[in-house]
Amino acid sequence: MSLKLQAKVCGLTCAEDAELALKAGADLLGFVVHPPSPRHCADVRSASAPDPSRGVLVMVADSVEMVLHEADRAGLRRVQPHLPSGQRKAGVARLRSEGLEVLLPWADEPGQEPLDCSHFLWEPSPSQTGVAGGSGQSHAMGFPPPGPFFLAGGLSPDNLLSRLGAIPSRAKNFLRGVDAASRLERSPGRKDPEKVRAFLATLNVWNASHDH
Repeated sequence: MSLKLQAKVCGLTCAEDAELALKAGADLLGFVVHPPSPRHCADVRSASAPDPSRGVLVMVADSVEMVLHEADRAGLRRVQPHLPSGQRKAGVARLRSEGLEVLLPWADEPGQEPLDCSHFLWEPSPSQTGVAGGSGQSHAMGFPPPGPFFLAGGLSPDNLLSRLGAIPSRAKNFLRGVDAASRLERSPGRKDPEKVRAFLATLNVWNASHDH
């Protein structure tokens, strides 16, 4: 029997949208802490109140201490840290030693060091998008993560099945879930209920067709 793919709905900024995602069937809820982003969540604890156990702190940070502080303040035990390259290895080890689950960004580019994490998040390279993290752009899926991963990058209800079907065969055994943000919105930082429901319904179609 194939593994049921999980869904992470990211870029949530309020409890109303978190509740919407949960009711539609989301497994994980992503909350961005990065003030330049239109999806910056100023109060993660309040926004994640519908179910903090499913929350993921998504943070662009200069140090691992900043991530630890914000995770503690928000009351979340999962983190998706965008750390400076020179701090990435030690930072991930520190987060793991503190008992946090780490969903580690993995850019679609060569030359990255495999690290011990809970899951990778396979996303476009910042050299392609110009930003760290979510950009709404897809990627060529040329450089798969070395372990279990969530697929990210421009996913929508309309392209989800085709993107999943295009994952290279060498990477399919590591696929564990999908992550979507900007293409599920009605405005930056606010989700469109119909798009959220359609995305999760489409994932259910994939899961049902691969349950054998």
